[in-house]
Amino acid sequence: MVNADPLLRSALSAPPAAEHGLDALTLGRRIRELRTTRRMTLDSLAAAIDRAPSQVSMIENGNREPRLSMLRTIAIALGTTVDDLLKPEAPSERAALEIAVERAQRGAVFTALGLAKIRVSRATSDETLQTILTLHHEIERLHRERAATPEEARRANAQLRATMRARDNYFPELEEQALELLTAVGHSGGPVSHQVVADMATHLGYSLHYVGDLPHSTRSVTDKRNGRIYLPTAQSASRDSRTPILQAFASLLCGHDEPGNYAEFLRQRVETNYLTAAILLPEKDTVRLLTEAKNLRRISMEDLRDAFSVSYETAAHRFTNLATARLGIPVHFMKVHESGTIIKAYENDSVRFPSDALGAVEGTTVCRSWTARTVFDVPDRFSPWYQYTDTPSGTFWCTSRIEKAKEGEYSVSVGVPFDHVKWFRGRETTNRAVSRCPDESCCRRAPNDLATRWAGQSWPAARTPTSLLAALPTGTFPGVDQTEVYQFLESHSPTH
Repeated sequence: MVNADPLLRSALSAPPAAEHGLDALTLGRRIRELRTTRRMTLDSLAAAIDRAPSQVSMIENGNREPRLSMLRTIAIALGTTVDDLLKPEAPSERAALEIAVERAQRGAVFTALGLAKIRVSRATSDETLQTILTLHHEIERLHRERAATPEEARRANAQLRATMRARDNYFPELEEQALELLTAVGHSGGPVSHQVVADMATHLGYSLHYVGDLPHSTRSVTDKRNGRIYLPTAQSASRDSRTPILQAFASLLCGHDEPGNYAEFLRQRVETNYLTAAILLPEKDTVRLLTEAKNLRRISMEDLRDAFSVSYETAAHRFTNLATARLGIPVHFMKVHESGTIIKAYENDSVRFPSDALGAVEGTTVCRSWTARTVFDVPDRFSPWYQYTDTPSGTFWCTSRIEKAKEGEYSVSVGVPFDHVKWFRGRETTNRAVSRCPDESCCRRAPNDLATRWAGQSWPAARTPTSLLAALPTGTFPGVDQTEVYQFLESHSPTH
């Protein structure tokens, strides 16, 4: 029926009224429904609360939010309670549909198109209202899809990275949430076990279910209605089995709503990953370990990884959260594909990452002389690789490791300016390189002697990346097949 429609549920997710925490449209429809059920006219209700009928009409139409004192008077006149009036759900399926259509008409799409407002009366059929609502959401979807360009996504990513830099990649509110959850399940220190993570899910009202038919475009699916988190039975060798569970309820802890654009989607992803890492490597224990290591001048990503039983990438990422805010060390982080393409990057130490005209770093190619690239040529994959790199913006020391994923190999690197290398294990390395990038003569342009001999004499068959001509993923959650997700939840719902 109406309430099962995802378009309608989306339309019903408007912000609450400021004073009562309830949407004025829902409140108005509930008052109208109670009035008509009790066979009261608009005039008789107005007289009972000593207000003009026009004022009552504005309240019922959701155009005015009554004060709490007036709500009490209305409740008495209707023979009900304020709590009943303030119930968040619509009083009926028909009312829910009318509310959704009214919200749509007050939204940006109707305004932008200059459409005349449709008066919804009792004579307007459910089918007509549903058609209006469906057309509205399709136009809204097309607007989002048109805006979902690579440029928009890259610009949003660059802006997010600037925000992270301004905060030194440290989010105290998320640290506090992680601490509260760890305390609630009785974690007293040390690595966070899979059982502790499962206990967290139970504490939050969710049960874990491992299935073999998880939608291919997802890592987990959360059924918020029935309090279930679905996870794959086959675990990836390159992923921590605790991570998808934590990411699933991290979004809930962060209070995330369905993202309306790429900027919101990327922000939510950063917050989810941050909270996940803050749970796996609790701030107090991690800072204690890192402070001791700093005092002994032997900070090591490997030691951090081993102490908390996490991946090297998670340890490196977590280090960037705490390095500046808690240890006073500026830092940069890179995750680079074996092709040289930057997948993730963060810096607050003035290192100059390559970037495009929009200021985006992800997707660009890192210099061949940087540690993130030279590590691929190191035969010893079991030992950490340390290197100093002289660049136009200063000398930086970096430690890097190779990790594997289904997309191929990639390097994870953490670096600091020369003045701060004294705190790290590996500072005595003799490995050194010089990078002149962004000067193209550094590594982007072939040496003159090679160019003279081979220019015009070669014809390479390019291995075109599959993503080169692909459209940017669209949808509320980019790249996720929402129909597949809904069908999955329907088939696994315990109510069936």
